[in-house]
Amino acid sequence: MRVLVTGADGLLGSNLVRLLITRGYDVSVFLHPSSRSTTLDGLEIQKHFGDILEPESLENAMTQIDAVVHAAANTSIWPARSENVRMVNIQGTQNVINLVLKYNISRMIYIGSASSVNTVGASNVNSYPGAKFGLDYIDSKYEALNLILDAVKTKELPALAILPTFMIGPYDSSPSSGKMIIAVAKRKLRFYTGGGRNFVSVKDVSSAIVNSLEIQNIGKCYITGNENISYRTFFKKIATVVEQPAPQIKIPNWSIKILGYMGNLFGYLLKKQPLISYPVACISCENQFASSEDAKNELKMPQTPIEVAIEECYEWFKTKGYC
Repeated sequence: MRVLVTGADGLLGSNLVRLLITRGYDVSVFLHPSSRSTTLDGLEIQKHFGDILEPESLENAMTQIDAVVHAAANTSIWPARSENVRMVNIQGTQNVINLVLKYNISRMIYIGSASSVNTVGASNVNSYPGAKFGLDYIDSKYEALNLILDAVKTKELPALAILPTFMIGPYDSSPSSGKMIIAVAKRKLRFYTGGGRNFVSVKDVSSAIVNSLEIQNIGKCYITGNENISYRTFFKKIATVVEQPAPQIKIPNWSIKILGYMGNLFGYLLKKQPLISYPVACISCENQFASSEDAKNELKMPQTPIEVAIEECYEWFKTKGYC
């Protein structure tokens, strides 16, 4: 099977491409011309460059494939409201949908976000808990997911959705989720908030995606996660792996929200992304827990201990000089 991965140079894409190759798939990737990531160097893949907002460049990559994994997204959370974020995540997804239908591609896997649905169960996409945070990233992923589901119903789009929770693992070149690991390793993190979330190995999510290429559950959404833990517990796990002290001071919710509000204020005044914005502060105070039973049962998704994912991420950071 010939598989195209959009946004393949990110944390998930870099792990997914490797697993697809290992499983014997013929892999192509679609990358933005501005990409400077080296995580795909040396792999036996065909590279296409373009912009998902330019259907002509995307079309060149989708003319001779059997399946597409649409992972490309603008994940920026500053500023909270961004027309570019909305365009990339919504119109970009629509462009992929249009070409899947035009070329009768047999399978589309949309990579969304667990924040875009009711995290207790992914079947209720009308329940949208993320609206209260006021982030165009989360809002746009919810709207893009509904584009997928609507096209499944009205145009027989052969698609399903994978909705990862907070992924940890190697090839985090930005770095993205691994920033917390670097902060603990460098002893730059002294505080923790009262919230928590669901964490998962990026390799487990990759396994779920590859397995989903062969199943027939068109139109279904799968939350792909693993452990529901507090940030305090997560930081303790990191501290054990990196052999550094864990943050010891809990910041009250009201205090972190004030810091977030001040971050917003100075961020807009100085035209610079703050260390913590108000939406991020609010998210850090909540328990964003999730259940992934359907992914475990139907997609045979592994459940790698989070300590292993942290260690794999940390070892990769060390080889690249991040830590």
